[in-house]
Parts: sequence; C-alpha cells; structure tokens
Amino acid sequence: MTDTVYRQCTLCEAHCGIKVEVEDERVVRISGDPDDVLSRGYICPKAAALTDVQSDPDRLRHPVKKVNGRFVEIGWHEALDLAADGLRRVQERHGTDAVATYLGNPGAHSSGLFAAAFLRKLLGSKNNYSATSTDQLPQFMSSFEMFGHFFVLPVPDIERTQHMLVIGANPAVSNGSLMTAPGVRERIKAIRARGGKVVVIDPRRTETAKHASEHVAVSPGGDPYLLLGMLNVIFAEDRVRLGRLAGRCDGLGELRAIAAQWSPDRAAPHAGVDAATIARLARDFAAAPSAVAYGRVGVCQQQTGSITHWLINALNAVTGNMDSAGGAMFPRSAVDVVTLIERVYGKAHWGRFHQRVSGLPEFADELPVAGLADEILTPGEGQVRGMLVFAGNPVLSTPGGARLDAAMEQLDWCVAVDMYVTETTRHADVILPPLAQLERSDVDLVFPALSVRNQIRYNPAAVAGPSDGKTDWEILMALAARIGRGVKGAVTNPALRLLGGLSTPERVADLALRIGPYGRLRSRRALDIGKVKRAPHGIDLGALEPNLVNLLRTKGKRVQLAPAVMLAEAARLESLAADREAARRNGFDLALIGRRSLRSNNSWMHNSPRLMKGADRCTALLHPDDAARRGLSDGQSVRVASATGAIEVPIELSDEMRPGVVSVPHGFGHKHADVGWRVAASHAGASVNDITDPSIVDRLTGNAAFNDVPVRVDAVAPATGADGVALDVATA
Repeated sequence: MTDTVYRQCTLCEAHCGIKVEVEDERVVRISGDPDDVLSRGYICPKAAALTDVQSDPDRLRHPVKKVNGRFVEIGWHEALDLAADGLRRVQERHGTDAVATYLGNPGAHSSGLFAAAFLRKLLGSKNNYSATSTDQLPQFMSSFEMFGHFFVLPVPDIERTQHMLVIGANPAVSNGSLMTAPGVRERIKAIRARGGKVVVIDPRRTETAKHASEHVAVSPGGDPYLLLGMLNVIFAEDRVRLGRLAGRCDGLGELRAIAAQWSPDRAAPHAGVDAATIARLARDFAAAPSAVAYGRVGVCQQQTGSITHWLINALNAVTGNMDSAGGAMFPRSAVDVVTLIERVYGKAHWGRFHQRVSGLPEFADELPVAGLADEILTPGEGQVRGMLVFAGNPVLSTPGGARLDAAMEQLDWCVAVDMYVTETTRHADVILPPLAQLERSDVDLVFPALSVRNQIRYNPAAVAGPSDGKTDWEILMALAARIGRGVKGAVTNPALRLLGGLSTPERVADLALRIGPYGRLRSRRALDIGKVKRAPHGIDLGALEPNLVNLLRTKGKRVQLAPAVMLAEAARLESLAADREAARRNGFDLALIGRRSLRSNNSWMHNSPRLMKGADRCTALLHPDDAARRGLSDGQSVRVASATGAIEVPIELSDEMRPGVVSVPHGFGHKHADVGWRVAASHAGASVNDITDPSIVDRLTGNAAFNDVPVRVDAVAPATGADGVALDVATA
C-alpha cells in the first residue's frame, strides 16, 4: 500500500511543495505538488535527491565521539552530557567568550533555528557567527539604515511586475534568495508574456540571463557605478516619482547630490558598461508601469555590497516602485518575524561591540565570520578555544578556509550538530546527528516573510526516523538544559523564558501564529497550528499588499533615502576603483566571481549520486579569448592564483563569460581523507575560498568579498623526471 504525504522540500529557500509516496516506510517517489499554494507543481532536481539523503549509508544515525582520532558510536545520554560538559569547561577555564557558535544556512530551514538562538543566549558568548556574513549582511545593513530593522527586507512582486532588473542574482537557479519564488524561470516567462521586460546585470550570461529580455555584462564590482549613473539620469531628467513614499521620506536632496556626481560618462569606465546603455536602462526602468530592481549574492559578496544594496533600494524608491504592486514589496506573513526578533534580541542594533582582532563590527549579536580564524589563532583574553557548529561547513564556505581548517585543529573542544562527518565536523569531539528532513515535522516560519506571495504551510514527517532519533530542536534544547546556566537559570528575557518553556516547535509556531497578523487576536481568519496542519497544500493568504508602514522601525516611521554611513562609503568609490586597477597591474589581470548550479547548494548536496552525476562542475569558466591569450585549451588543468593562495581546477571555455572574468563555483574542496561522505570525496574539486582573502570584505559590515577577487590563470606545469621527460602529475 502506498501512502502519500504532502510537504515541502527544505533544501533551499524556494521550499517547493512536494508529493512524497511511501511504501513500508521507504520513499519510492518524490514529485511536485500541483496544488501547492506557492510552487504549483514545480520542483528542481534537488527535491528528488531528498531520497538520497534519507537512504545515504554515509549519514550518521547515532551520536559519535572522537577516540584516538577516530569516531565511535555512543548513546544519546552520554553524547549530550559529554558535549555540554566540554563547552562548559572551556568557558569555566577561559571565560564566556571562549566558546564560539557557528550556524549554517540549513539551520534556517527548520525550527532548530529558534532553539539555536536560545542556546546562544544561554552560552552568553559574544563570539557568534553564521553564514549570514558570507552572503547577506549587506542587505541586512541597507534595510537597517533605511527602514530601521535588518529584517524589513523588500521582496520583488514578480507576479505583477512589468519590468524586472536582476543585479548579481541568478534566481532561475536559486529559485529566489531572500525572495522565496519556486519556478522563477516560468515567472520570468510570464513577465515577458504579458509584455514586460527582464534585464539581467551580471558579468556572466547566467541561466537567468538566457531567459531574460536583455543581458548587460557589467564589470565585477561595477554595480554601484552603474546604479549611480542610472540615478543621475533619473534625477537630471526629472523622472523622480516617490509614489506611496511621498511625504514619508528623508534624504532625497542628499541622494540627488551624490547621484549628480556620477554622470553616465563618469560611471561607464568603472561599470564596464557604456554610457548610452546606462542612460537607456534608467529611462526604461523609470518609464515602466511597474518595475523592481533585485540584487542578491553576487553584489553582497563584494567590497561595495552594502552601498550597492542601498542604491538598489533607492532606485526602487525614487521611481515609485517601493511598497507598490509590481515593485519591491514587504510580505505580510503569518508570523510577525520582526516583532519576534525584537522580543528575543531587543531593538535592532549594529556596532555595539567589535571583533577582538579585526575590529569588525557586530551586527544583530553576530560577528563577521571572515575574522573567526584570527579569533582562534590569536592568544589573549577572549580567544576562542571551543566551538559549537550547527548545520554548517565553514571550512569550505568562509574566506580563507584553509586557514580556518588549520585553526580548528587547535580548539580545546568542538561540538557539531550535523548528519555527516564533513570538512568542518571532522574537527569535532562529539557529533550529534539530527533526523533527516523527511523524518521530522515542522512549520516554516522564516521564509514566508520573504515570499512573493503571502502563505503558510505545514511539513509533516513522511517516514519514521530511528526509534532513538532526535530532531535538531530536541538536540539543541537538550544541550541547553545541560549547559550549566540551565533553562531556568540566568534567563531574564521574558521571550526566552517562554521559548524555554515550550516543549515542541509546534507549540512555538502555534503561539506565534495566534499573535500574528492573521491570528485570533487580529483577524477573522484566525490562524493557528491546527488550521495550518489541516491544509495539506498550504494556506494562501493572498498577493502582496502595501505593508511597509507597519514594519518601519525608524524614528517617525520615515524611510531614510540617504543614510550618512552610505553617503560616506559612496565617497570612496573612486579610490576603490583605483585599488582594483592597481591589483591588475600587479599581475592579477582577471576578476574572480562565483557561480551556482541548480543541482548543488553550497556543499550540502555533494553526497547525492543523482545530483553529482555528469560532467565535472568544479571548473574555471573562462572566455575563449582569455584562454587563447594564455595558450590554454578546454579541459586543461590550470592554476588559479590570488595574492593569498592558489588552487588547481580544469578550465571550461564559454562565451557566456565577460572577457577578463573567471568563474569558479563555491562549496567544493572535499579533499580530506577523514571526511565521511564518499560520493562528495570522489568529486572533491577545489575550494575557491582557499584563495579568497579574509581581510578583504565589505567595509561597512565585514561580509566576505568572494567576488571581484584579482587572480591570474596559468597552465599547470607538468612534472618532470630526472631525465627531463614529462610525467603525469598524478604519477609524479
């Protein structure tokens, strides 16, 4: 007999609705749910690979501890006691800040995120890190400065827009990032079918660009210059329309003044886009009945990330496309996430304290991970001596990964909550493996706040996990109960006390729903957990509606168009461009950027046989003209070198690359002999983050600058024997 379970794939932000068919507790088929309120039947290849995770023989199903350099299975009671005792001892010996925490992206896809926040508060350390400072801090910063809170994040109203400007994002592959939008390719086609236009600004002709109306090959790092040139035209030609923001903005004059300094002619050389194109892009955007500019990881991960996202928001605002249908809107999600964050963390803040070694500022109680290795390696008060890693692989996903890898060898104690022995968790003394995605029930509370349509969905477990298995929520709350301060100990925050007293994620979700915008206290729709669970395909709460005024946390609830910190940073754009040119004159004549595959998601899914089949994806993508100048041929092994290191990968020639730019994907480097995922190890590749410099960051936030890294590409010289005869490198 076949049972059918409707739930979501939680491997990426799209959270596509899936139909899971199960026989005798075995998943036999995963397909798209045609009745899902958001994804409408769409899935990508990753959804089917949930079966691979479920049945993976390499996945840990019981806790392990390290004994004489090898992991051995132990029981849950021993493992939790051992893990908590080790963290507590580090703090007793070296101080509260001696334990660091790192939260990876997968943690945001489950209720374990809330338990992790609770555990962090109990530990009390300032040394908290996450993937946020590798890919989204600039967006948080621009929202904080303009709207008063980092999580007041504009989302493109892609279902109604007539003109979409995509900058440094590839949503056809990511299915939206900080924009939950399953099936973006079809949504882009729909824009064009209704007479609209989609323009992609990117150094590479990405998968999104191939479905768009136009591709503009900007120079890496050239985005803020292009945007300032566009704003210059909009102001100079009197095309400013504030729309719903009229009477609710400050700083229009200051924004006009900074834009006046950047005519298209001045901006063009730095943007790598001719002045006529910059002017046309501005006029087309301003003239569209509705338009939205959307930027993401490509512009977050560069030195100008924060000001670029500020300029994206400013462009939407001054053309009347902020908080308006078809523009940049703000979801009215079932849970008021901004208020929830405020009750746990207090008023939004930035720069309350700074990293001990780098001096980089904290943001929302987290420090930039670019400085983590220094915090471990540098002696002194506050030195990191222990770590708790939840659902993350920072050795592969943070700048200067090889240095962090070496630093973690020096830790006194490390605990990991993870299903695998990875490049990072191999350093752990104890690994606590949670149940797999299909084995646990959950309610997604985070991503509806970033969705292109207001909705809420429930995730029932599709199959039973091991009889003694634990969810990530259960693991983290069990650690919290053992840490020493105790759940009932030194917790004074009322919201945290309440969280500690709620026994399951469903009780947390139920409370959040009841006090949310559609709960019993506010709406006739009366959402609660029971109603959500009884809707197998989710509950549609309607199209996005104007909502910014409800979310603003600025003084007087006014949008700040020209924050002083952004104006000051914009003033150094000319000198930054000069620095980039100087680096190229020193022999690093190519600009390195990343790229993403639909069949990959950082390093998470590299142990899935069905996702890893086919041609090698860890390649250096290079324009044929650049290869010809260097005497390189397709498939040849090359050395990609920066000022901080070098990696070896095969090259792949493609005219989709802008000349002068090379692209290497992120998340590979499974080269260590003691990792526990064999499929990933057989497709090891190289970690591009081994050649990124942790000291080169977005200056305002400390977000890692993985893009626009100056590099050079050379052929790998063949090894030679004593007689001078070339040998195969592997044999040599």
